[in-house]
Amino acid sequence: MDLIWFALTCYGLTQILCFGKIFDRIRPKHYFFKCPMCMGFWVGCFLFGINGLTELFSFDYNAANFLISGWSGSAISYVLCMIFNDNGIQISNNSFSGVKQDG
Repeated sequence: MDLIWFALTCYGLTQILCFGKIFDRIRPKHYFFKCPMCMGFWVGCFLFGINGLTELFSFDYNAANFLISGWSGSAISYVLCMIFNDNGIQISNNSFSGVKQDG
């Protein structure tokens, strides 16, 4: 259950920081602040840092867990941002059969 709470929290905070209108005036224009993969890493590290202050998830404080939280935060944020957007669930067919079609 800890991982589910961590994932939802990480995704939500990354969404707000990257795409929330409330931060448009103060968000720097650098690409890092629009990239859910980049921001997700630091959100995961931040959540690891505050995990002792919440009962939603708890991880032991050590360097390995710090990096794992960042990496998993990056992956979770990126994947969920690619699946969900303001228009709902993104579904696309990117399959390529390798057969050239006439026409």
